[in-house]
Amino acid sequence: MIDDFTLAQCRKDREVLQLKIKNLEHGINEAEKMIAESNMNDEALTFLRRKVAESNQDLAILSLIN
Repeated sequence: MIDDFTLAQCRKDREVLQLKIKNLEHGINEAEKMIAESNMNDEALTFLRRKVAESNQDLAILSLIN
């Protein structure tokens, strides 16, 4: 989840907002690749899937600012 400080900075500065969005998109894509190609145990896969879901929620929140 995005912390309050980061959210405030994204509201104040478009560049910070765009960098945060780009960073989240990259992280989501890389995690999804790891999940698709992975031979990880179930616990690790569940952790990655949870992180992807949280990142997607953060991305949705940031897109409302944009």
